[in-house]
This record gives sequence, C-alpha cells and structure tokens, in this order.
Amino acid sequence: MSHKKVKKRRRARHRVITALVVILFAIAALAGVYYCFFSKPTVPVTDTKTPSSGQTQTTDEESVSGRKEDFYTVLLCGTDDGNGGTDTIMLMGVDVKNGDINVVSVPRDTLVDVSWNTKKINSTYNNGGIDKLESELEETLGIPVDYYVKVDLKGFVKLVDKIGGVYFDVPINMDYDDPTQDLHIHVNKGYQKLDGDTAIGVVRFRHNNDGTGYGTEDVGRIETQHAFLAAVAEQTLKVSNLSKIGSFAQIFSDYVDSDLSVGNMIWFGKQAVNMGSDNIHFSTLPGDPNGKYMGRYYYILDPAETVTMVNETINPYKADLTVDDTHIIGS
Repeated sequence: MSHKKVKKRRRARHRVITALVVILFAIAALAGVYYCFFSKPTVPVTDTKTPSSGQTQTTDEESVSGRKEDFYTVLLCGTDDGNGGTDTIMLMGVDVKNGDINVVSVPRDTLVDVSWNTKKINSTYNNGGIDKLESELEETLGIPVDYYVKVDLKGFVKLVDKIGGVYFDVPINMDYDDPTQDLHIHVNKGYQKLDGDTAIGVVRFRHNNDGTGYGTEDVGRIETQHAFLAAVAEQTLKVSNLSKIGSFAQIFSDYVDSDLSVGNMIWFGKQAVNMGSDNIHFSTLPGDPNGKYMGRYYYILDPAETVTMVNETINPYKADLTVDDTHIIGS
C-alpha cells in the first residue's frame, strides 16, 4: 500500500487530540482577544544537525538558517499513566507561513535506544523527565523539539466535569481492573454521556481483564483518544460554554506546564483559529505494533515510512531528512 493511501486512511481514523490544540490554544486566543496580549515565539537556538550532513552547527545564524520560515515543533504530552510515565505523546508541526498544523502521535510503546531494559518512549519521562523525552524524540526522528506543552490528564477530568460531561460513542465494551493503580474501567459500548472519571478511564483503556479489546492495544487506544478529545473540543467550544472561559483558564493554569509563555500560547492560538480546523491534520507514526526486540514486544517504527511522514508533517528544515538522519532501531 502506498504511503499516500496509508496516510489518507489514518487521517480518516485519527481525529487527533484536537482538545490540546483547540482547547489549550483557542481558549488562549479568546483570552488574548480580551487582553490584547500576543507574543510571537522565537526558534530556540541549540546545536543542531543539517539533514544528511551529520555536521554539528553551533552559531545562532547557522542553527536557524536551514529552517523553514515561521515553522515550529511542539511536543504535546499527557502525564499520569499511573507509572510515572506519559500516556499520550504527540509532536505538532505549526507551519504558520503555509497555514497548516500537523499533529503526529507517537505510540507510547515505540522502541527507542535507551540504556535501561524497557526501551519504550513513554519510559523516558520517568527516567529523566520532559528533557529526556524531548531528547529521545529528537534523536529518534532527527528533528529538534522547539517547545513542549505537558498536560496532567487529571485536568481533563476537571474539564469534562466543568462542561457537564461529554457525549461520546464508546467503541467497545471495557472491563479492566488494576488494583495497583486503583484503576477500574467498566464502560459499555455505545453512545453515552461520560463524566470526568469515566472519561479518563475510556481514554486510558488498552485491553480487558481477559485479554480481549482493540487487538492492537496502543494503536486502538490512540484512535479512541483522538475521537474522544475531538468530542471534548467540539462540546467545550459551544457558545453556551463561553461564560466558563474563566474556569477553563483556571484548569489550564492548574494542570498545564510549558516552556511557552502565556503570550506565546495566545499567539499560537490566534494562528490556529485563523487557519481553521480544516487545516489541522492528524496522523500516527507508521510501524509494527507487534514488533519484538531483545525478547520484548514494542511498537517498532518503519524507517522509510517514518521519514516520509516526518518530512511531510513535522520537519522544520528546508531540506528533507533521510533515514541516515534518524536513529530508528529494531527494524
């Protein structure tokens, strides 16, 4: 199957985390309209590699000269998976000049080259925090991460409850218990109204107690997260909820951490609103969800397809990356 066909199929399936893009940025934009407080972010200057050159650049001028104009990469992640890791990991490419936003999901079981035994991308957070997660994504995919937005998933519980619940079509019966995390998910398939606690169970669900479920745990869960968070965004931004902007802002303040300033957030929100939802595109890094490496199961990226997707979506460089610019193992 061609990459374009795969990409089209995934786009149809993945109504990605519009809540993080729309709720965080659009609400910020609404606040910005009120306070008239906008601040365009700069591209952080760090040592980088020009694609395919392998040569480290160190001067300010050199490190940004090879980049596209007004193109930013932002790591979006949700924390509190019960094990100190990250349940949701995405990289967002904001192409202001061309009016596009691309959000690429990174399955949490993605294999990465780390020193500890469980070599999953989501383990990097509890072995080094956001800095380690950023550096492993940069090393694996060959692109810089300019900024991050980290959301405590408890904030979504508060948000869902604040808007009075979310109507959502739960895709499968969910029956799972993990006493060690005090996690109990018991939700029937079908269209229903979810409160915050039930909703967080739905987006965290991977498989039932008897092992049944999505079939491809991580990929299936990502699809449900995308669909649910799109529903949250749609229902949050109803006119009837505009009076709750102050409460939303408080939830944002309590549960969101970022190295973007408030002014930067508002600026990004303004761009997202101007671009419109039709120009926000979603995908998941291509790979094998049942790959095996050193006796353990991982989501193993397909090097060629991954590079193609990165170039089409989140590569901030003018030159295309090659497989040699990445560090994808296990394939």
